Amino acid sequence: MDPTNLFANVQQAPPDPILGTAEAFKKDTDPNKVNLGVGAYRTNEGLPYVFQSVREAERLMYANPSINKEYLPMRGLDSFNTLARELLLTKASPAVKENRVASIQTLSGTGSLRLGAEFLKEYFNTPAIYVSAPTWGNHLSIFKKAGIEVREYPYWDSKTKGFNFNGMIDSLKNAPQHAVILLHVCAHNPTGVDPTKEQWHQIAQVMASKKLVPFFDSAYQGFASGDLDNDAYSVRYFVEQGFQCLISQSFAKNMGLYGERIGGLHIVCTDTPTSVKVLSQLEILARIMYSNPPLHGAYIVSTILSDPTLRQSWQTELSNVAKRIIQMRHSLLEEIIKIKVPGTWTHITSQIGMFSYTGLNVAQCENLINKWHCYLVKNGRISMSGVNTKNVAYLARAIKDSVDPQPKL
Repeated sequence: MDPTNLFANVQQAPPDPILGTAEAFKKDTDPNKVNLGVGAYRTNEGLPYVFQSVREAERLMYANPSINKEYLPMRGLDSFNTLARELLLTKASPAVKENRVASIQTLSGTGSLRLGAEFLKEYFNTPAIYVSAPTWGNHLSIFKKAGIEVREYPYWDSKTKGFNFNGMIDSLKNAPQHAVILLHVCAHNPTGVDPTKEQWHQIAQVMASKKLVPFFDSAYQGFASGDLDNDAYSVRYFVEQGFQCLISQSFAKNMGLYGERIGGLHIVCTDTPTSVKVLSQLEILARIMYSNPPLHGAYIVSTILSDPTLRQSWQTELSNVAKRIIQMRHSLLEEIIKIKVPGTWTHITSQIGMFSYTGLNVAQCENLINKWHCYLVKNGRISMSGVNTKNVAYLARAIKDSVDPQPKL
């Protein structure tokens, strides 16, 4: 060890594939550049969007002299926890009505997953957690860092550019008892491919027979289809079927609160006494990790969800956001068909949510980036929120050039 440099052996970390793409986009001076990597909603003008309901909630908060800047409890803001839980599961949910859900405010979805991982490692001796292949890259890192063995189940079918349902079912049937299965509630990241309701029923049936434990990741409720109830179908169904499960919830996307880091972790238990004990241990884990969560985002969410007028305004805005992304999917497909890009591209419109898993390979992605200044992750995932009426035709031409290097335009 060099006594003058105690940390000389620390190696430079590789850039995050998503955040690194965002940095490269910022540095590019080409006027035609397109940001297809960003995991945040953009308007048709390519600008960040702040919900008007959020601005109004903040105005009400600033005018309220009773709101202060004191520490929140380790569990977070109680009104937030209640309203967030009911938004996800509904007041009528048997688990909610029977008061057997342990809910704690977290540092958005990432913090929720990390806290849930710590809880599983400490209090549930699972043989492994299974994640979809592919999944959001951070899922792998979060559970590995917590010391939980991570395995994969088939999900993406590269031939059909759709859901490998049979592969997933076979994998679940072969998973050991009490394995945890990470499930995307809706708008699967990165593929945008979701099971149908009937497929969710079959997945639940297999998981129940094998005594597998669901860990739901809800990052896009309302953002995927524009319908809060439709997007929460899977998790509500599992809870109604009597599953004990973990649920990570984020308000980054569906309220545009990316920088507020507001989310929740809900653990559905078998009875109230168990949920009380589970919450007590979650609070201890939170105390060790970050002590208590920030309050501003929690106040925003609580204000919107508790005010009927603001809540309706938010739902209308959210529906419009979802509709714009859906429309851009159709516009991109229309442009691709118009200029006769080789291959089948209907998966662009059959997928849902923020991302489209295009099927482009690494070389094709590099051509998009280096020649056309269209920045995306090299697994072919594009953010549909980065597509707008001004760049959709340009993007289609870039895709054609990347798929067919000598296009006849």
